[in-house]
Amino acid sequence: MKNRTAPHHSPAPWGSAGLGACLGLFVALWFWAPAHWLAWGVAKASQERVLLQSARGTLWSGSAQLVLSGGQGSRDEQTLPGRIQWDITPGWLSLHVRLNADCCMAAGPAQVRMQAGLSTMAVQVEANRSQWPAALLSGLGAPWNTLQAQGQLHLRTEALGLQWAAGRLQVQGLVEMEAHNMSSRLSTLKPMGSYRIQLRGTPEGSPTPELQLSTLQGPLQLTGQGQWVGARLRFTGEASADEGSESALSNLLNIIGRRQGARSLLSLG
Repeated sequence: MKNRTAPHHSPAPWGSAGLGACLGLFVALWFWAPAHWLAWGVAKASQERVLLQSARGTLWSGSAQLVLSGGQGSRDEQTLPGRIQWDITPGWLSLHVRLNADCCMAAGPAQVRMQAGLSTMAVQVEANRSQWPAALLSGLGAPWNTLQAQGQLHLRTEALGLQWAAGRLQVQGLVEMEAHNMSSRLSTLKPMGSYRIQLRGTPEGSPTPELQLSTLQGPLQLTGQGQWVGARLRFTGEASADEGSESALSNLLNIIGRRQGARSLLSLG
């Protein structure tokens, strides 16, 4: 009796073609993911307080209108003039993000590098300056919608780094915001003054970066200090009016803190 060799079956051509098509689709989705995917992610992460509306382009290179909101159902939305643009370059467990805004970043785009590790995350922000309308804050709801602040916010970062390890945050460098020529619908005095807020970490990284509030000029005097501890800000300060401005600032002082004589005591956390 002759031995009969079992026939050899080659893989079905459609199997390899299907695998290639799935791989190609995955690569296409990865590189050409639409910009509204990013808009959806930002909205979810911020509990709908930061919105990217009318998004165009892709997840990696696109633009949108930036809207600040008080959250789902809020009627206090404020839209930044013009559009913001982003470019995201992925790497091995890393991202390089370039962010620009038509209205507010004449000094150049902000550049952020993110690197993930084993139970760690590091974020480095290159030195940058930008200028934003204070009215945008009204979109965040209370207390900003009550204050209806007007003025210009000058934001500066210097050697800023954030590192998460074992669930703890370490902050390096400086974030500084100067609020120039501020006014509010709660006072007839315009402007009320200009102010500086600094959040400063240590060169080696601090788990409790310090916050300082000071007055640059103006009849409304603001001072305070605090620390960022974990996910909470602990801050104490006070507000007062220069002699002759007490009446014009009385309503504002009653609302922004706990009144104690001529002063208003500020407290968070």
